[in-house]
Amino acid sequence: MKTFLHVGCGSATKAQTTPVFRSDEWKEIRLDVDPLAHPDIVSSITNMEAVADASVDAVYSSHNIEHLYAHDVPKAIREFLRVLKDDGYLVITCPDLKAVCAFVVEEKLLEPCYVSPAGPVAPFDMLYGYRPHVAQGRENMAHKSGFTEKVLTWTLRHYGFSMVASMHRGGPHFDIFALATKKPMPDKEIRQLALQHFPKVK
Repeated sequence: MKTFLHVGCGSATKAQTTPVFRSDEWKEIRLDVDPLAHPDIVSSITNMEAVADASVDAVYSSHNIEHLYAHDVPKAIREFLRVLKDDGYLVITCPDLKAVCAFVVEEKLLEPCYVSPAGPVAPFDMLYGYRPHVAQGRENMAHKSGFTEKVLTWTLRHYGFSMVASMHRGGPHFDIFALATKKPMPDKEIRQLALQHFPKVK
């Protein structure tokens, strides 16, 4: 059985990850800075000392890298690399600021773009953090940095990943997905692997 580290998991489990990770072939280890999320490991993604070097087959990061200050982003990426086995890979998703800012230009900063399980989400929430959560005192939920597809791809490669496949979905999803490998692999193989993890575009 392969193992993936679900970082910044919040209340989510493997059921909310990707079709590949949801299968019985994968074991999930949940990691979060918030003990109230009841993770297997309580830890920041910038210092995952409780996770051994080269100990997991994959890392899954959904909507948490934007909660880091820009100067802490490289620390998290290097930690993702450190805990991955040599043939391991990262699947990461975060808000797409290019798509979000298109709404801002249209003077729709506070208008809901879509309705999440937690409630309506406006461009303001995707830029700075979901306001109801931050208002509850959960300051770790504020957004301190952001990415476009081009910037996320460059960041992953610049700080150590060998290859990156990516996609963006625009509205109503406003997100970017990337799959980054620790070691080089043929373009065809990384594209096939990414398609297994990425959501289908309708």
